[in-house]
Amino acid sequence: MPTLHIRNVPKDLHERIQALAQSRNRSMSAQVINMLSSAVEEEELRESRSKILAAVRHRRFTYAQDVPDSATLLREDRER
Repeated sequence: MPTLHIRNVPKDLHERIQALAQSRNRSMSAQVINMLSSAVEEEELRESRSKILAAVRHRRFTYAQDVPDSATLLREDRER
């Protein structure tokens, strides 16, 4: 299994992670792995949502070619 070393972790962040690990009966390594996994999943979800929203925006502003514009429709309606 690959190893990840992190240097220069701020003391307060280290203490907060350590407190979380202790409150969940995990080692520091297990807690950090859990947090990294959650962060990666959230980032992947955010990217997925972003792609979906971009596709919706693209479809939303693409007009069908055989649909008359609003001025033509208003003109036709007034002529009735």
